[in-house]
Amino acid sequence: MHRLAHILRLGLKELTSLRHDSVLLLFLFYAFSVAIYMPAAGSVIGVHNASVAVVDEDHSLISRKLTQALQPPEFQTATALPYDQIDQALDKGRYTFVINIPASFQTDLLAGRSPELQINVDATAMSQAFMGAGYIGRIFERELLDYANPGSTVERAPALLTNRALFNTNLEGGWFLAVIQIVNNITILAIILTGTALLREREHGTLDHLLVLPLTALEIMLAKIGSNALVVVLCTWVSLEVVVKGALGVPLAGSLGLFLAVTALYLFASTALGIFLATLARSTPQFGLLAIPVIIPMLLLSGGSTPVDSMPQWLQWVMQGSPSTHFVSLAAAILFRDAGVDVVWPDLLALGAIGLLFFSIALARFRRTLTS
Repeated sequence: MHRLAHILRLGLKELTSLRHDSVLLLFLFYAFSVAIYMPAAGSVIGVHNASVAVVDEDHSLISRKLTQALQPPEFQTATALPYDQIDQALDKGRYTFVINIPASFQTDLLAGRSPELQINVDATAMSQAFMGAGYIGRIFERELLDYANPGSTVERAPALLTNRALFNTNLEGGWFLAVIQIVNNITILAIILTGTALLREREHGTLDHLLVLPLTALEIMLAKIGSNALVVVLCTWVSLEVVVKGALGVPLAGSLGLFLAVTALYLFASTALGIFLATLARSTPQFGLLAIPVIIPMLLLSGGSTPVDSMPQWLQWVMQGSPSTHFVSLAAAILFRDAGVDVVWPDLLALGAIGLLFFSIALARFRRTLTS
């Protein structure tokens, strides 16, 4: 009971210290509101509102059909462009795609001479250029087949594929990005909050005051982990309700309570990592330099930015030792696929084991720094 009382009082001290730290409070607000809403609302995955110009030298029915097939929201309304302005328009970046339909295109098509048209792409617009060229190719192929054999598309197809998206039927990329942003921000805050809190106490001499009290290293660590985890879990819940579900309109299919419980377990591991890094550093700037090469791989190689399956086999095995890899997998399974404990228990077990390992190493290192 005495240990629980000590942990509770130390936790209240941590919360009081955070309440008076206006910079960290501002960063918390930004990380769970603006930093989530802006990337998710402004992200464009795929082709959207791409600018197109058409050089129509044929002026035929099929050339008009091809021009009219490029429609919003993927493409802007196609603009007519003279042939001698193609290079100038592309050099100035006025259009991402310039399509040149040559003269006698329809005549050659009907005569079976396999005519060609030209698609000029401004490859500097990397986000849309290559995907847009594929879009235009498929749209034109569909229109040409329909023109050559009206109404016989189904008969010609050897198989008819029907795609149905069970979640996110409109394939909104921002929905997935919003959750990944929360996961990334939790990782950053879990390490930074605990590390800076420990270093701030050391720099201000507060840690020396704690040493003369009847407290153990375990009690100090649990208080720091518990208080910071409480703050981050609360911010995560508010962000999911207000920003993700409210402002962005993402219909989360899974259990919010289970996800918050998993978040608390993940914070147990990541905050212990933050304390371990803080014991290696002697100042806050040094801690920042140590945290960067740890946080960046955790964010980029956890599966949120790049699928784990696409990485080299050795790197996949290495990243299984990172708690962020399992947290990303758990977040996607719970929030998007409504998975329960019976489905995600392997990742839960791995996350708990990694957390215990990190906590044990951090506790041993923390005890050594207190006595040295």
